[in-house]
Amino acid sequence: MRGLLLAPRLPTRRDKPWLCPHPKDREECTYTVWNFIPKNLFEQFRRIANFYFLIIFLVQLMIDTPTSPITSGLPLFFVITVTAIKQGYEDWLRHKADNEVNGAPVYVVRSGGLVKTRSKNIRVGDIVRVAKDETFPVDLVLLSSDRVDGSCHVTTASLDGETNLKTHVAVPETAVLQSVANLDTLVAVVECQQPEADLYRPLGPESLLLRGARLKNAKEIFGVAVYTGMETKMALNYKSKSQKRSAVEKSMNSFLIIYLIILLFEAVLSTILKYAWQAEEKWDEPWYDQKTEHERNSSKILRFISDFLAFLVLYNFIIPISLYVTVEMQKFLGSFFIGWDLDLYHEETNQRAQVNTSDLNEELGQVEYVFTDKTGTLTENEMQFRECSINGIKYQEINGKLVPEGNISCFRKINLEELFLKAVCLCHTVHISADQTDGIGDGLWNANGIVSQLEYYASSPDEKALVEAAKKLLSFPLPLPRYKLLHVLEFDPNRRRMSVIVESPSGEKLLFTKGAESSILPHSRGGEIDKTRIHVDEFALKGLRTLCVAYRRFTAEEYQEIDRRLHEARTALQQREERLADVFNFIEKDLELLGATGVEDKLQDKVQETIEALRLAGIKVWVLTGDKHETAVSVSLSCGHFHRTMNILELVQHKSDSTCAEQLRQLGRRIKDDHVIQHGLVVDGTSLSLALREHEKLFMEVCRNCSAVLCCRMAPLQKAKVKKPITLAIGDGANDVSMIQEAHVGIGIMGKEGRQAVRNSDYAIARFKFLSKLLLVHGHFYYIRIATLVQYFFYKNVCFITPQFLYQFFCLFSQQTLYDSVYLTLYNISFTSLPVLMYSLFEQHVHPHVLQSKPTLYRDIRKNALLGFKPFLYWTILGFSHAFVFFYGSYLLMGEDTSLLGNGQMFGNWTFGTLVFTVMVITVTVKMALETHFWTWINHFVTWGSINTLKTTLVNLVPFKNPALFSFLVLQGCTNCI
Repeated sequence: MRGLLLAPRLPTRRDKPWLCPHPKDREECTYTVWNFIPKNLFEQFRRIANFYFLIIFLVQLMIDTPTSPITSGLPLFFVITVTAIKQGYEDWLRHKADNEVNGAPVYVVRSGGLVKTRSKNIRVGDIVRVAKDETFPVDLVLLSSDRVDGSCHVTTASLDGETNLKTHVAVPETAVLQSVANLDTLVAVVECQQPEADLYRPLGPESLLLRGARLKNAKEIFGVAVYTGMETKMALNYKSKSQKRSAVEKSMNSFLIIYLIILLFEAVLSTILKYAWQAEEKWDEPWYDQKTEHERNSSKILRFISDFLAFLVLYNFIIPISLYVTVEMQKFLGSFFIGWDLDLYHEETNQRAQVNTSDLNEELGQVEYVFTDKTGTLTENEMQFRECSINGIKYQEINGKLVPEGNISCFRKINLEELFLKAVCLCHTVHISADQTDGIGDGLWNANGIVSQLEYYASSPDEKALVEAAKKLLSFPLPLPRYKLLHVLEFDPNRRRMSVIVESPSGEKLLFTKGAESSILPHSRGGEIDKTRIHVDEFALKGLRTLCVAYRRFTAEEYQEIDRRLHEARTALQQREERLADVFNFIEKDLELLGATGVEDKLQDKVQETIEALRLAGIKVWVLTGDKHETAVSVSLSCGHFHRTMNILELVQHKSDSTCAEQLRQLGRRIKDDHVIQHGLVVDGTSLSLALREHEKLFMEVCRNCSAVLCCRMAPLQKAKVKKPITLAIGDGANDVSMIQEAHVGIGIMGKEGRQAVRNSDYAIARFKFLSKLLLVHGHFYYIRIATLVQYFFYKNVCFITPQFLYQFFCLFSQQTLYDSVYLTLYNISFTSLPVLMYSLFEQHVHPHVLQSKPTLYRDIRKNALLGFKPFLYWTILGFSHAFVFFYGSYLLMGEDTSLLGNGQMFGNWTFGTLVFTVMVITVTVKMALETHFWTWINHFVTWGSINTLKTTLVNLVPFKNPALFSFLVLQGCTNCI
């Protein structure tokens, strides 16, 4: 613990005079102006290909090699430069976003007045003013607000995904300081712990205003900064995303290793053959290449190593140096098409699809399992009250009135029924915002005759729907009775309920509780209890979300004991959560059942069509929800996740490993013996935990044979249990973040539960229905494009360097290069790079409408089908065969005739090499053209422009370096066809 003086002029701690960038951006902004070059170079040379070419370049500098260092150095410099520019631009965008956060205007109390400054200038000890709907720039301790009691409400949706309003109260000593002048003279000390990640410690939720939260229901508040920069709880709670790698990238690295082996094999073979050839004395020292005395006396091992390195340099272009930079450019530029796609644009919310990482574009075409949240993802997360059960009687809401089932008479005002609606009115954490208006609408008249429009803020849409329904259904005579709220027993996933203790106008102390059926309904039987249980099951079968409502009356002595225990538990410094849980259980006993509610959460548009399209594409869908079994199954049937002809299997209500294992074995046998084509599996959270803990292989075997899986009553942490093969997780809430980060591809829904899911996702869309086009069209295209890109790069480089290897058989392995250095340098940079890049951006081998209307086409590319062994072998053999044709075709064309031309010149090795190079470039370019199905003007421009570039290079270079070839071409009249 340490003291902190809260005098704004004399702070004792100013170790963080600036705010760090937004946590997400801070973690990803890896560069500064000073460290960009060294750090970026380090990151780039961690790649195998870049490091390999760096070694080749250094070898060319150190020893006598057949090619100039420029042939490796210039392409390497080009690749490094382009990659650095791309990464620098992306990092600059992140810094720009950070500066917007750090430069946001704020007001602090200084020198007796309010001074406008930037958020990055806030120091620990500064008193900050925050206005309504503004975000807290640092962690603040609430000093006062414009309310008399010093309270305010905030929403923490950006932190924990909760949309409810949380109440914060200033201590009485500072709550009265509502003027800047009084606050400026304040001298106080706050005792606090060292910064820690817990969102609600050490000062508790009643006094600590967290950075990132937003002020509601108050015009302004004043708070003192206690944690800034990296010490804010928002920064400490940030969890960096793990680096995800696509299946294509893994295949690309595997191919790279194979080609490295081929390269080493060719270099070793050439070195061995050189020494085998030189074993004959006439070839060891021909008259035109006599050795020096130093060469004769040098070590044979060193000469062998030197020759091996020279051959390595000669053949090094079999590894495509520009592959990585082209792939990065394709991913970066290709990602814009997702944001530009108007079919992924949601007009109602004005939201476009968002790409947070472009590294996984092709992975969208490889998804085999989809894990999806239900509420807010498959549904609208807009609840509507539909039915309820009171005292064993079922009611429906019709035209703002509760009508008993089978009876159209008016709603009977009996005590228990009225108490039920009072419980619904009072048992919640909904906050009300009243905005004054001159019109007459849905509001309340105050003493001055002004209408106040009511706006509800709730922790969940269920609570808001119930309060709004109770407001319509329950009528009181004026003046309205007032109940005093004494205590709130917050909801937690273990109890699965929440309660309030209120004092009635007559002074009676009442406990109202609502929660899940299992937490409210007693195990004992009874007439009304059994009827209510039946009604709850009926509601669930209709797909309604259910809650049970109960109450308890306290005597004066019982309440005093409860109040004392609650105070001791809430103020405990040690084991506070455990003590609170014990007290809550002590209070929430001997409950009397009032009834149950049924609330409908409407499905989003085209959810059923989307799930059916995914199923036809061979993608298995898992729905994860916290609803009870019957509700979850009903919703799955209504949304098309389960269909009527599917055989539904169940793995629920297991308490031990033995029973869970036996049930799994029975399900496995049933699937084998059953001739039903499709099976669906329902599993609850407890059974899933047992299955994954002890019987994972058996469980996954059952799941693989099921077309759809429904996981009900799932806790947030259990949602992270995603398994290989390639998975996609989609959700809208903060409790879905772990699932989104764990999956191979994470999709965030731009819903109503904050932005945590969107921020931590790889891609974000506005509605679930957009998932079908994202996968079936964009994913399909991206995979086809990049798979061809990778294979083609290796193909064209095999075509390029194999003639170099074959040429050594005709020059006694003297390491003579076949191509001019200019050709070596420009081959990957200029002559062959743009056609394949444009192909990888625009190719559409099938029309998008066909892909979306025929989801089965997605099955053709699953499991990395185009980058398997057979396609790799095809492209490799094609490259070697074309190289043999280039080389020996040119050799047979020129033959042994090197006779003089009319101008007295002879054919030579440069003439032969240029001819091979010309035919090769034209062939690999035409091959790319043959692979292209969707032609645009850009494709035409770069394809035929590449050949024209070759022509221009030859026309300008050949007369000087290859006059014999130039004369030959002129004589044959072929200059224009080059």
